[in-house]
Amino acid sequence: MAEHASQQSRDQNVSDPDTLAPMASSALSGLRVLDLTRVRSGPTCVRQLADWGADVIKIEAPVDTAQFGGPRSGPDFQNLHRNKRSLTLDLKSEAGLDAFLKLAETTDIIVENFRPGVKKRLGIDYETLASKNHGLIYASISGFGQDGPLADRPGFDQIAQGMGGLMSITGEKGAGPMRVGIPVADLCAGIFAAQGILIALFERAKSGKGQWVQTSLLQAQVFMLDFQAARFLMDGEVPKQAGNNHPTSIPTGVFKTSDGHINIAVTGNNIWAKFAQLMERTDWLDDERFATPPARSANRDALGDEIEEITSTRPTSDWIELFTAAGVPAGEINDIGQVFSNPQVRHLGLAQSVVSQERGETELVGQPIIMSRTPSRIASPPPTAGQHSAEILSEIGLSDAEIAEMKASGAT
Repeated sequence: MAEHASQQSRDQNVSDPDTLAPMASSALSGLRVLDLTRVRSGPTCVRQLADWGADVIKIEAPVDTAQFGGPRSGPDFQNLHRNKRSLTLDLKSEAGLDAFLKLAETTDIIVENFRPGVKKRLGIDYETLASKNHGLIYASISGFGQDGPLADRPGFDQIAQGMGGLMSITGEKGAGPMRVGIPVADLCAGIFAAQGILIALFERAKSGKGQWVQTSLLQAQVFMLDFQAARFLMDGEVPKQAGNNHPTSIPTGVFKTSDGHINIAVTGNNIWAKFAQLMERTDWLDDERFATPPARSANRDALGDEIEEITSTRPTSDWIELFTAAGVPAGEINDIGQVFSNPQVRHLGLAQSVVSQERGETELVGQPIIMSRTPSRIASPPPTAGQHSAEILSEIGLSDAEIAEMKASGAT
């Protein structure tokens, strides 16, 4: 792909935190990404590229519109849009569309999550743009796919959770469908799209050709059913709600302690034996109700009651210490405040400081991947709308007068 002079200068600044546009990482430096995404699935995808050093240009409408999930100063927007530059363009205007098409001719990656027909109407679909940029990698995230009987339905995370089966296996038995407490379909679709882009980049290094990468909230959610889906596809078993009990590994679940609750995961016969010894109930090993995995499954409620009689006699911290020493997986059940005060979470650096333009000194959630040579960091806060418009437009050859004319006409 074409070299970008601005990107080269940004690469040189990767280790200097005082430069105007420091890089988040050198891992993806040299790649330019045009970000046409909105809401959450698309921005999640693009964040994966921005956080690893790609030059991400967020394309926004010149008129400031309400952001999904709150204003630019809100936690949601701040966490999704760091490490980017912002260019305002009216893609319905001739000048705005011309500027975008010029950018698209030399960019490496475009990411969009419009409903399937919108990009065609705007003239920015993959076929149109790839005809002039054969190495273009174009990623599309939708609710239900780019074609098919449901392609035109509007997508939303909770809708995908329901249609994709997740709500039918979440929550207490008989309590009715329950959504998961995070937008898991959105997040996974975004991460899978980023993975698809990286696969396409690797293949492009051999073929010299780009391609169209597609995923959807529905595809992501069905894939994330994982072993629950396999139970149906291979054995015809339709999994049901099991609450905090693991559906196949027993006893695994939540148990009361004297000061709260604890998660315990007893998987396999070796750990089951260690667990029974620690609980001073080696009689369980010979009890026909509990001696085998099928028996424990059939009698899980009775076993859970007997376990809880014991765990409720001591505080959570005591049990964590005992189970850890014995090699039995167990853990605290934290609220989110406790998560970020946990010493291991602090050690891993998942909360990273940044000086927000709207909020001042604050923290955002960093990447969960550690790289020995090319680590990621939050190098710059989310941009203000159009903050880099003049800079980016000059990079594609527009003069100061042309940029001023676009601004006066509302095209940028």
